[in-house]
Amino acid sequence: MNVRNFSDMIRKDVFTNKGAFGGKVIDVDLDLEKYRVKSLVVDAVRGSFLADLVGDKRGVIVPFTMVQSIGDIVIIKHITPTSVETEEAPPAEN
Repeated sequence: MNVRNFSDMIRKDVFTNKGAFGGKVIDVDLDLEKYRVKSLVVDAVRGSFLADLVGDKRGVIVPFTMVQSIGDIVIIKHITPTSVETEEAPPAEN
């Protein structure tokens, strides 16, 4: 992925690879010791795919390993929410 300037990524629209709108990039988290991007911070605007996942939370951190492409828009891997079901403990025998 080639970006001339990190500020070029700010305010880019974020979509999943299935076409769902995720929000807009509002910040970039850098690892200055290793000279690489760690993650993107995405503003999960109301009605977006990420807002549906995280509710009213703002500033969703997307690990850079999930970023597939950066161009006019940013494309990330689609996330499928899974529900975690808890198993009930069997009743204790007396």
